[in-house]
Amino acid sequence: MEILSRRYFLQTAAVTAATSILLKSCAGNPPDPTNTGNTSVPTSTSVSGPAPETTKAKLGFIPIFEAAPIIIAQEKGFFAKYGMTEVEVSKQANWGAARDNVEIGSGGGGIDGGQWQMPMPYLINEGLITKNSTKVPMYVLAMLNTQGNGIAIAKSQAGKGISLDMSKAKDYILSLKQSGKPFKAAYTFPKANQDFWIRYWLAAGGINPDTDINLITVPAAQTVANMKTGSMEGFSTGDPWPARIVGDGIGFMAALTSQIWPFHPEEYFAMRADYVDANPNATKALIKGIMEAQQWCDQKENRPEMAKILSRDSYYKVPAKILEPMLLGTYIMGDGQPEIEDFQKAALYWKSPRGSVSFPYKSLDLWFLTESVRWGFLPPSTIEGNAKALINKVNRSDLWREAAKEAGIPQVDIPTNDSRGVEKLFDGKIFDPENPKAYLDSLAIKAI
Repeated sequence: MEILSRRYFLQTAAVTAATSILLKSCAGNPPDPTNTGNTSVPTSTSVSGPAPETTKAKLGFIPIFEAAPIIIAQEKGFFAKYGMTEVEVSKQANWGAARDNVEIGSGGGGIDGGQWQMPMPYLINEGLITKNSTKVPMYVLAMLNTQGNGIAIAKSQAGKGISLDMSKAKDYILSLKQSGKPFKAAYTFPKANQDFWIRYWLAAGGINPDTDINLITVPAAQTVANMKTGSMEGFSTGDPWPARIVGDGIGFMAALTSQIWPFHPEEYFAMRADYVDANPNATKALIKGIMEAQQWCDQKENRPEMAKILSRDSYYKVPAKILEPMLLGTYIMGDGQPEIEDFQKAALYWKSPRGSVSFPYKSLDLWFLTESVRWGFLPPSTIEGNAKALINKVNRSDLWREAAKEAGIPQVDIPTNDSRGVEKLFDGKIFDPENPKAYLDSLAIKAI
């Protein structure tokens, strides 16, 4: 497809080693202002809908908080409740391994789908990050969570003004560049969520992430080790790894993504299209299991048990005592910053003041594609051309709605519109899905 040329994407891409909208501006249903995330959200009780065509699915995950709904759906029996009794949940060594495993599929010893940074499903669908440019049709089926990410900074950088407002540290960062030892920061996979978060944070402070610092790719589980060795000064990744850096006394938190963009889109549940097309009822059963897990996860009283489950060696291999405070919204920021105790800044999975967390709003997919254009990962024709057609092909919000109805989700919790409406980030920038070009034009630092 011309709008997503592989050459344009790969000209700056770093490839990890494999190991294992234009939509209406109003939100579909108004957010419930009374839902603060601190009260229990009743789970659905109805088990209805057609029987799944298969009881099997192989799902991959990366050990960060975004994976929790998939893990909890397996551990609490929610997949089995909807007839998916032979689901295999498999830890992936890194995002490159997940990409390779979904490319070969479960029939070749890989996976059918699972947890993804955005816009990875689109890039896989278009053959932009696969071997030999092979297009592997994918469907986005649900958003797994909002928030739960942060930008951690090495202890050696304390006292330099590195915080949410990077304009205060701009002169320092530029002085490092001029000295021949530029600030080095990492993310877990290029051209996806955690790359976008650190880029947005830096650019909002007047720092060009492509020319003023060095950006590298490091798997999430290597965060602590790499920070200890001094091979990087900053890292953008999902919880629990940023807090591990603070807990181990080797760094501090500069910013939480919940501060950069409250209730932002985070990671997604997506699967190979051939699995979904052959097994639409099984797919909806998986979505139902994840929905129920998301509701369970958002009951604050369940978070301690959630921490114990995630702490197991087969999942995160991180002590529950480290996971639990973050799951409850407690963040020790370090470097003289006040501690944060706010459940609304923790990872949320089912509902937020912006409405549904689980529903895959197409307007949010458009933001990721627009940011891809901003940094030169995709050509401008992506937005100027048929972005709406591409999103409608990959994003299966229709299956989410069908699954929700079959699961007995209250109608008020089923968005009727594919747009979440206008978005506002911490620096005051506005993203209107009706006019993504205006958003691009408003950004001072970009690659185009």
